[in-house]
Amino acid sequence: MLKPIPDCLDQKLKIIFVGYNPSVRSGETGHHFANPHNRFWNILYQAGLTPRKYRPEEDGELLKLGYGLTNIVPRPTRAAADITGPEYQTGKQELYRKIIFYQPRVVCFVGKGVYEKYSGRRNIAWGGQEEQVAPGVIDFVAPSSSGLVRMKIDEVVGIYKGLKDYI
Repeated sequence: MLKPIPDCLDQKLKIIFVGYNPSVRSGETGHHFANPHNRFWNILYQAGLTPRKYRPEEDGELLKLGYGLTNIVPRPTRAAADITGPEYQTGKQELYRKIIFYQPRVVCFVGKGVYEKYSGRRNIAWGGQEEQVAPGVIDFVAPSSSGLVRMKIDEVVGIYKGLKDYI
């Protein structure tokens, strides 16, 4: 059984990126967004959020840029569909505690489904949300960076560029 990967979190970050849960590859390597088909690192770079394209094994380096990484569910799985309802319920409560404790400026949910599980809301738009879950912290919803997402990369990058308006 694969172990959860460590969060990359610190106080008062600009952005905390929240994924569904680690992939099997991330569980094997101990690093966030490590699946070679995941476009997270490329999206951050193309959106102008990082000065270069980082590699998964450099995930801790994002802290120096004011960015953190966590997941709503810590258990690595092959697919988000493998996550159970109770895991989401526990993860939602734990994520809220992390957000309140670390107090980032923005929480970027990497996938609408992640935000839906966290907030209990449906039919949400991309970008900054009008109503926040954690007081004083902006909720921002972006497309999943998974290679399975069918949106064109330019469209995905355009949404992530919107984060710059908040930081």
